[in-house]
Amino acid sequence: MKKIVLAYSGGLDTTVSIKWLQEKYNAEVITATVELGQKEDLDEIASNAKKIGVLKHYSIDAKDEFVTDYVFPCIKANGFYEKKYPLSTALARPLIASKLVEIANKENAFGVAHGCTGKGNDQVRFDVTVKALNPKLKVIAPVREWNLSRDDELKFAKEKGLPVKEKTSVFSTDQNIWGRSIESGSLEDPNNEPPEDAFKWVNSIEKTPDKPDYLELGFEEGIPISINGERMKGTEIISHVNEIAGNHGIGILDHMEDRLVGIKSREVYECPAAVSIMEAHYDLEKLVLTRHELEFKANVETQWVWLIYSGLWVDPLRDALEAFIDVTQRKVKGKVKLKMFKGGLRVVSRSSSNSLYDTELATYMSESTFDQRAAEGFISIWGLASEIAKKKQLGN
Repeated sequence: MKKIVLAYSGGLDTTVSIKWLQEKYNAEVITATVELGQKEDLDEIASNAKKIGVLKHYSIDAKDEFVTDYVFPCIKANGFYEKKYPLSTALARPLIASKLVEIANKENAFGVAHGCTGKGNDQVRFDVTVKALNPKLKVIAPVREWNLSRDDELKFAKEKGLPVKEKTSVFSTDQNIWGRSIESGSLEDPNNEPPEDAFKWVNSIEKTPDKPDYLELGFEEGIPISINGERMKGTEIISHVNEIAGNHGIGILDHMEDRLVGIKSREVYECPAAVSIMEAHYDLEKLVLTRHELEFKANVETQWVWLIYSGLWVDPLRDALEAFIDVTQRKVKGKVKLKMFKGGLRVVSRSSSNSLYDTELATYMSESTFDQRAAEGFISIWGLASEIAKKKQLGN
């Protein structure tokens, strides 16, 4: 029989997809769950897949790969889409897609499948990545192809006796170590404030500690390597910052997002580590990079973020942009101390052996080496073009 590899989360969409693929394509289904820090019961997920009769199930722990090859480039690029979203889900999809392709090649499958709808961005991220890595594979999206609603899926699951848990929340969520997205329910109305039960990672201000925490992040070549002087793996750093920042009510993002498919969408995220680490990283960059580097890099970052958000991780432009970014990050080494308190996040100190800050130039005290008299000539030249244009405008 033909084989199809399905990205399986254990949720309703992908559970229904197993049976749908078996029946519609008369195919053997191989399921794959990729662990990226979502903290789900992988044994239970595997057990449920086997109950539905899959040929084989793969559980893949890719947390370290996700952080090293996807999250770290995002940190170096200060990767916020529309100045808000740190690309947590967007970064995960090309990695999951690449694992599907690896398994499909190994198992000699004719296609891969995912549970994405036709309204979101994830379908693009999966489809483009799979087609780029192996154009011979057929990409199948049962929810999109069948035009399924949640009611239809529940009815189908009940008819087929599929192991679907009764949903305890009205919200649809997706999470990995870099962030948690929350959709549906009352959040579909942008005029509604998210209820407290929507959040799992970030405390309400009323529940935050009454004393601040200080967190010193160490960086080398643009990536975090230590907390308070203790070197840690990337996954450990992110998990620790998630816990501390979330405890202080930091990391809730609520904004209107422009989806790739043209829909305005109200999106709510919990990303305490992403917000905190990238705040520290950008502050350190401002200490060690020149104004010209920072201004040009901001344009590069916008292009990099757009590629990842719009599903073009595989595009050669990403490699070119990252080549420039990596050169700038050679100097991004040092320490940044963050103060976290009652939902507030503030950089309170920073230091680097590559610092461009010169106290003798910056000080207003008598030991200053800056010759203030030079400023008069600088101002005359600097404003000359504007002065001439204004005089002409006024007829002088």
